[in-house]
Amino acid sequence: MIWPPLRAWLPARLPVGPTERARAALGAALGLLLTGLLSRWVAAQWPGADVPWLVAPLGASAVLVFAVPASPLAQPWSVVGGNTASALIGIACAHLIPDPAWAGAIAVGLAIAAMFALRCLHPPGGAMALLTALAGIGSFGFAWFPTCVNSVLLVLAGAAYNSATRRPYPHAQLATPPGPGGDETHRFSDADLDAVLERYGQVIDVSRDDLVALLHAAEGEAYRRRFGATLCADIMTREVVTVSFGTELQDAWALLREHRIKALPVVDRARRVVGIVTLADFLRHADLDVHEGWSARLRSFIRRTPATHSDKPEVVGQIMTRQVRVASEDRPVAELVPLFAQGGHHHIPIVGPEARLVGMLTQSDVVSALSRVG
Repeated sequence: MIWPPLRAWLPARLPVGPTERARAALGAALGLLLTGLLSRWVAAQWPGADVPWLVAPLGASAVLVFAVPASPLAQPWSVVGGNTASALIGIACAHLIPDPAWAGAIAVGLAIAAMFALRCLHPPGGAMALLTALAGIGSFGFAWFPTCVNSVLLVLAGAAYNSATRRPYPHAQLATPPGPGGDETHRFSDADLDAVLERYGQVIDVSRDDLVALLHAAEGEAYRRRFGATLCADIMTREVVTVSFGTELQDAWALLREHRIKALPVVDRARRVVGIVTLADFLRHADLDVHEGWSARLRSFIRRTPATHSDKPEVVGQIMTRQVRVASEDRPVAELVPLFAQGGHHHIPIVGPEARLVGMLTQSDVVSALSRVG
């Protein structure tokens, strides 16, 4: 056995500001106060009954609900289900096992197993199981009141307070389904993350969506560190070959071949971008799914139709992509790198004042800039 190094025993610095610390502390105090007052009122409805109205493990639940409201361990079902199930198990162990030491240990172990099975893992549940087992609580009604009622009231207080202080609670624990086409701006997919978490196989005290957001934010921070304050205007191609809506297909194709480029911004008379035409647009509209005879079909598609009417597209506006992603010239390049690296983009028109085209940012521009700053 290798003994852990000394630094493994030392506490890490908490990157939490004083405002957030005060928010959590005040919230826990108010939440427990509200829970205690209401629970005491409920207990008073049974005159003469010796009913406890607040349980100690709720203090630990308050730490989770108000200090780490995004944690999977702090969500409503974890709090209510974890505390209630653990109380039931502790009471059962107190009935069945005479020795308090054995009863407490077995109650905690069974409570953890039950919380895993019920998907309500909640650390204070362990304390709840130990409390009920060691105290020899004999009534299963204790699991309902005060345990369950306390937990529900604390959760309701947490939802109100966290929402009022702009902290989402309850915090969504299920993966947000990707939109059509998935997430095209990041290096890893939801399936990649799920596979890693499956192999990791341990409890992570952060929601899956928060983990995704943190990883994406770290990725963006890495790009900003590499590119610094580099703006699109600093590295873009300024001499941009453009076409208009009415440019004939054969003329646009000739420009692509002459300049050895893969895309042409389509602009209006004020040089505002109204679309973009790429090699892919030509190939898609020329119906080149079948390889045989594709060269002849492409030439036929591009060639001008001499007749007055035509059944095929004749000008750029008929085949261009209308939904164009553009960026302003003062936008940091780091924000656009993911689009080139993982999003499948090869060129992004850059616009200046009054949304007029001033340049084009290409993969080559980004790679060249990366080699200079690397």
